Amino acid sequence: MKKMTVCLLNDSFPPTIDGVANATLNYARCIQKSHGRAVVATPWYPGVKDKYPFKVVRYASAAMTKRLGYRGGIPFDPRMQTYLARQDIDVIHTHCPFMSTVVARILRYNTGAPIVFTYHTKFDVDIEKRVALNPVRNISLKLLLNNINACDEVWVVSEGAGENLKSLGYEGKYIVMENGVDFEKRRTDAGTLAQMREEYGIRDGQTVFLFVGRMMWYKGVRISIDGLAGAKKQGAQFKMFFVGDGADRAEIEQYCREVGIAEDCVFTGAIQDREKLRSYFSLADLFLFPSTYDTNGIVVREAAACSCPAVLIRGSCAAEGITDGQNGILIEENGAAMTEAVLAACADREKLREIGAHAAEEIYLSWDEAVDRACQRYETVIARYTREKRSSVLEQEMRELREFYEQRKSEYVRRYYRFGRQLTDGGFKNAGKTVKRMVAGNIRLPGSGKDEKK
Repeated sequence: MKKMTVCLLNDSFPPTIDGVANATLNYARCIQKSHGRAVVATPWYPGVKDKYPFKVVRYASAAMTKRLGYRGGIPFDPRMQTYLARQDIDVIHTHCPFMSTVVARILRYNTGAPIVFTYHTKFDVDIEKRVALNPVRNISLKLLLNNINACDEVWVVSEGAGENLKSLGYEGKYIVMENGVDFEKRRTDAGTLAQMREEYGIRDGQTVFLFVGRMMWYKGVRISIDGLAGAKKQGAQFKMFFVGDGADRAEIEQYCREVGIAEDCVFTGAIQDREKLRSYFSLADLFLFPSTYDTNGIVVREAAACSCPAVLIRGSCAAEGITDGQNGILIEENGAAMTEAVLAACADREKLREIGAHAAEEIYLSWDEAVDRACQRYETVIARYTREKRSSVLEQEMRELREFYEQRKSEYVRRYYRFGRQLTDGGFKNAGKTVKRMVAGNIRLPGSGKDEKK
């Protein structure tokens, strides 16, 4: 396999921690280590210091963390685009269909390198949760599809992710390219686990359950809580660990108190230290992950790396590759089914260890293996994306820009003359006020999609 330079783009990257940021980080690490050179382009964060074996290019961004949970990148940063265009990039890999893919399209125009896009998560759910107005949601979905359709190859992390993408209106082809995990296949040492049992007061007869992820209701957390509450009423003894943080954490903790299991639960908050996180997976007898939101469920394979089996919803994306009772446990999407799984786990922990061992052998996939597969596919994409193809794509993009301009040319002319009349009729004093209003954002520039008041 030949060495190559890969530009990786994503709207989130450490210090922001989420599944896609983790995937982008591990792609970069593995490419830099074994396949050539990685260059990551991602929005700037205040005070961030990037100390990686690969290059990280930060571009202009705006604070949108309150609404979106991360900073919004400004894709037309000329310094960033100029720098990236000089990096002899062979392939562009974008992991987010919004601003990162806008950056990718501009970079393709400047370099002629093909774009690969990976669909990681159910963006329709994110848009619905974070965008209040339906018209804005529709515009966001339209931008998403327009950007995805502009890419040269589309990957999805699971068959379920592909089905979700098609449900949004995507009609093109895609291939499944699974994510890996950065855990080695091993458990934490027995001494550390004994200390944790003592620290948390875990008795010999107690079964340990675990959830790792964002503390959001759409992760299926309510099903786990209802299942545990139902099992406790039938005499089950357990300790439940919730590892992670999120907007719904306070409500989740309150719900645990309401159903009577608060004293059996431990909320650790987010854990950045990977070895410490491994210790919780190793401590647990069973990982509870009844999420139908996740498209891949990296945490399920992280658990498998530590020989910890998972309870999953039958038919969910996270359950792909799982055989019930063999390398995982599958249930229906309700609290009663979770209660049955919890009771069975408490009754036969030896069976759980057997299932966990199968999970480690059958569903574990390291990032080295995952990225090796991806790089082999990069070569296919590059070979297919011939000089003639590059030319046709660039011509198409220029044609789309010309059509966009022609459709709005009369509007631009009208706005131009209106602004000229303001300068003439109002004099320089009023003109100064107008410019100040434009700078403040009270008057939108031509092409912004919003007319000034007539």
